[in-house]
Amino acid sequence: MRIDNTMHIHNLHLWKHSHRFNIEDGHAEHNTRRVILLTLAMMIIEITAGYIFGSMALLADGWHMGTHAAALGITAFAYYYARKHSDNPNYSFGTGKVGVLGGFGSAVILAVIALLMGIESIQRLVSPVTIRFNEAIAVAVIGLAVNLISAYLLRGRHHHPHDPSSGHSHHHDHNLRAAYLHVLADALTSVLAIVALITGKSFGWVWMDPIMGVVGALIISRWSYGLLIDTGKVLLDRDVNEEAVEEIRSIIESDSDNRVSDLHVWRVGSRHLSAVISIVTHYPKSPDHYKRLLSDFNEMAHVTVEVNPCEGDPCLVEQEPPA
Repeated sequence: MRIDNTMHIHNLHLWKHSHRFNIEDGHAEHNTRRVILLTLAMMIIEITAGYIFGSMALLADGWHMGTHAAALGITAFAYYYARKHSDNPNYSFGTGKVGVLGGFGSAVILAVIALLMGIESIQRLVSPVTIRFNEAIAVAVIGLAVNLISAYLLRGRHHHPHDPSSGHSHHHDHNLRAAYLHVLADALTSVLAIVALITGKSFGWVWMDPIMGVVGALIISRWSYGLLIDTGKVLLDRDVNEEAVEEIRSIIESDSDNRVSDLHVWRVGSRHLSAVISIVTHYPKSPDHYKRLLSDFNEMAHVTVEVNPCEGDPCLVEQEPPA
């Protein structure tokens, strides 16, 4: 009896499979922590300089650098949490969506940043303040340099070639993409601040400073909206397009006289798909046979197949049962 139990347990382990659908990127995680330190240091410098030199564009850059530091902290924590709990059985399909959730949270922070920038810029447009241009320009240039270094550290291959399971070029790592967008937002506001300060100094256009703040708020809002849409689709299980789902159905039903009675396809992470397929057929085969039919779907990582024998005459009368 003891030997039989041992063999049973051994066979059970052979049939088990991993649910590691999270993106483990030690390089990105390490560089994210570096960028957080750079961002915090520059935030302190820009906020202090903005108040001293009277530049709204500089203040806006410093304020949203602080919120970006918090958002980057979400990115770093998402990497850590997904990695730590990747084998936790309490997560039915692993921790693949933790990074997506981190991206969604960062997108919300981006939207708040844009709103605060817009409000403060409009207030400064109505009530202008004196600006010490030379000092403010110097700090803005330093801020831009820090942003470019951060963008270099967070650069990555955000796209992959066309895949039949997605129907379009898809961002793999939403968590890293969110961090990258925060850094780009920093770089954008630094550029806008420099432009505003130089034109203000050269032509006396003090109003350019708050105007650039409004422009930056609008652009960041657009980035935030795009990231919210992308991550929201994954979190709500609607990221797989109808064409891909119908292609899966067509492949299954083109084999023998199979009919798909129930089909669910959803993302369990940025790079992985899961599917539950219920099949009715007069010529039932092993689940592995139907899984092999979907081998061209590179992102399909977790497939559950239910095969139901059909009673009565075959749907395809000319087809003989397989030998």
